[in-house]
Amino acid sequence: MNACIKHVAAALLAGLGAWPCLAAPALPALGVKDDAVTVSGISSGGYMAVQYQVVHSKQVKGAGILAAGPYDCAEGSTWRALLNCMAPTRWAPVADPAEIKARVESRARLGLIDPPEGLADDRVWVLTGAADHTVARPVVDALVAFYRSWMPAGAVTLVTLPEAGHAMISVADPAANACATSEPPFINRCGDFDAAGELLKHLLGPLQAPAASVRQGGLQAFDQKPYISGLPADAGLAGEGFVYVPDSCRGGGCRIHVAFHGCRQGEDQVGRRFVEGAGYNRWAESNRLVVLYPQVAARNGLAAGSWRWMVNPKGCWDWWGYASPDYATKNGPQVEAVHKMLQRLAEPPGR
Repeated sequence: MNACIKHVAAALLAGLGAWPCLAAPALPALGVKDDAVTVSGISSGGYMAVQYQVVHSKQVKGAGILAAGPYDCAEGSTWRALLNCMAPTRWAPVADPAEIKARVESRARLGLIDPPEGLADDRVWVLTGAADHTVARPVVDALVAFYRSWMPAGAVTLVTLPEAGHAMISVADPAANACATSEPPFINRCGDFDAAGELLKHLLGPLQAPAASVRQGGLQAFDQKPYISGLPADAGLAGEGFVYVPDSCRGGGCRIHVAFHGCRQGEDQVGRRFVEGAGYNRWAESNRLVVLYPQVAARNGLAAGSWRWMVNPKGCWDWWGYASPDYATKNGPQVEAVHKMLQRLAEPPGR
């Protein structure tokens, strides 16, 4: 339950009526370096990170992917998403990287995505857990093969954690699940393994050690609505997102990383567990890095103010077309919204 809903509920219980909710603050202009963006994500967020990287390959310079497969694996089909792209069989084989490569080249010629040559200088970090029975290992292998068709083998690192389930692997959440777990909030502790730190070091190069603690007030909610055409719910997005801003970044010049949560990890389902516990913020604090946490909202059917029927009950990112048939192009409403958020963050400070 977000803060706005809690406020209304408290007002109703007090007999005061439902007071109107105030919008979250605006996303700040911070002068970030938006020509060298890095992205990462877990599960549906991993698929979204791949999607954003391929669509905007001129802008993105690296991706960290946990438990996900190649670009547009689902081809607009829910069944392909559930079978070929998560639990492939002989009758529903994993996506062929060569076919995906041809689709990428075709879309680039049409101007729907950036030219794939932009991937050539990227760095990629991929993680799979041996106890992950949600996204099977062949799917992750197809992702690695897809990447290696565009970039040097040394730029792509594959990490396998023997005991890890389907989850973000973090040392930052004091209530994290056991390593082999595949249950909400999908944040696991696997000894001292720090996925956020490992992927950031691979993507960005040598980093200062993470801060001992994060700065109070560094994590801020912001209004996502200005970056969405129409209702946020009709794009599958929440009204609010989050951004972590170190004090050292308020004057401009910092790098920017986008962290995409997985299914059932949005603020509407687990509160701030992902944005506080995934492990990025301590690294951001000591390395002049802004972290953007855009948010999806779960929806199953109609939503307030909308006549559109949408099925996304677990609050996943759109990597199979539930929000738009253009989901894997520049015209996809979620891709477009994140791109606009990054443009805002790149504006000169104080604007």
